[in-house]
Parts: sequence; structure tokens; C-alpha cells
Amino acid sequence: MRYALITLWVLFTLQGVNAQPKGYTLGDAVADFRLKNVDGRTVGLADYKSQKGLIVVFTSNHCPFSKAYDDRLVALDRKFSAQGYPVLAIMPNDPAAYEDDSFDNMKVRAREKGFSFAYVIDETQAVTRSFGATRTPQVFVLKNNKGQFTVEYIGTIDDSPQDGSQVQRRYADEAVSNLLAGRPVQSPLTKAIGCAVKWKN
Repeated sequence: MRYALITLWVLFTLQGVNAQPKGYTLGDAVADFRLKNVDGRTVGLADYKSQKGLIVVFTSNHCPFSKAYDDRLVALDRKFSAQGYPVLAIMPNDPAAYEDDSFDNMKVRAREKGFSFAYVIDETQAVTRSFGATRTPQVFVLKNNKGQFTVEYIGTIDDSPQDGSQVQRRYADEAVSNLLAGRPVQSPLTKAIGCAVKWKN
């Protein structure tokens, strides 16, 4: 009995150590943050205070799912940035896990793919934890409510994680279009499909 209790205590303790914070949910206010962009500047929510909202995408260099969405992210930014909803891409992974996710390789990816938006690194992973992001790619659509950004959509970019030509539902696009039209988001929660975030030990 004693050994069983010790085993349960160890499992519970380890679970507590490895468990990721719940993160933001729909309607939550997002705390400001500042992260380093591939151009060397720091970028944060305050830089978007003149925008109607923001499309925050957690993405990475090494993940094949993230790579499959590169062109679609550029298209999202091209469509919505002029309407007040630009894209902000955040690389959440520990670069020690995959060399492809290093800051230098982020610069290369942004240049080669023609990213028209900020691509920042979350070196401490504090922002990733605060959002509760667990996958790359994973999207959080934020609405600017008089200077306070709130979460209006969480999940996947669309319903075809590998083949962009097979998309039937463009969830992130729909969410932003709903908000721009003054309507509630019709499908505010979807399941993000991609690679697990690589956490630091």
C-alpha cells in the first residue's frame, strides 16, 4: 500500500511539472508582450493598437504542417492586413530541439517565403504558455476592444492541414470576416492539427 501511494504521489508530481497552463479561452483579455522579430526589432501587442484586431499564429520552421501553411499565411495577411487584421507569427519552440527553429533559420524562412508580417521568437516560451498554445500551427484571432485585445477564435487555420488545394472551410478567414461584419464568430473553437510545441526542460 505504501509503495502504491508513493507511486501515485510521484505520478501526480510529475504530471504537475509537465502539465501546461490552460491559457486563454474565448473572451479573455490578452496581456501585452514584446518578442524579437526577424528584423531585430521587438514587436508587441501595443504596436497593433491602431488595428481592429490581430491574427496570432504559432508556427515553426521544422514542422511539416507549418511549412504547408506558409503560403496560406501570406495570403491571410495580404487579404486582411489592409482591413485591420494583420498576421503576427510566433515561433514557440525550443531551438535546441530542432536546429531548423533557430533564430537565424527563422530569418531565412521569412525571407525565402516572402513573409509580409512579423515573425517573432518566444525565447522564454512565456507568451506561448500564456496563450495555452500546444501545436504549430495554431491560431488565435484577437479583437481590439478600445485598446484591449480579446480572444475571439482559437484553433486551426482551415480544414486541410496538408493540402491547400483541398480546403473546404477557412476557419480563420471566416472568423475575421465575421468580426469585420460585426457578427459573432460562427465556429469559434476548432482543433489545431500540427506538431506539438517543443518545450524547454
